[in-house]
Amino acid sequence: MTLLYDADCGFCTASAAWLGRRRLAASIEPLQRAELEALGVDADRAAREIPLVESTPAGIRVSYGHVAIGRALASGPMPWRLAGWLLLHPPLTWLAGPAYALVARNRHRLPGSTAACRIDPGHGGGPARDDGGVRRMTEPPPG
Repeated sequence: MTLLYDADCGFCTASAAWLGRRRLAASIEPLQRAELEALGVDADRAAREIPLVESTPAGIRVSYGHVAIGRALASGPMPWRLAGWLLLHPPLTWLAGPAYALVARNRHRLPGSTAACRIDPGHGGGPARDDGGVRRMTEPPPG
């Protein structure tokens, strides 16, 4: 399980460091060093929502945004496991998606941010599609 963060964004880097101190089962890596296509990660979506890549018996599962953070937190010890579970289930998940999109759109205004944190307005800062934040791959992407 790998959580990929935007290393060009100070806010994202600080958030990734905070998550790294929670003793999660997920490794936390800069998305700029990852082979996104090979991992099944949508590069445009990863520019506005943090992706989590998991290998499952059915193939690769990629989660984005609040779902990615919830799944990563759920891989850790208590109380983070509980926090992750809560993020993934109603009613909190109904609020977490819009809250994540709001933070993502405004990450350039948050502490530790730089101009590199600004998301291109064309990216919107929200989910590219209404798939619950999860994309499944059973085969490698076409190359």
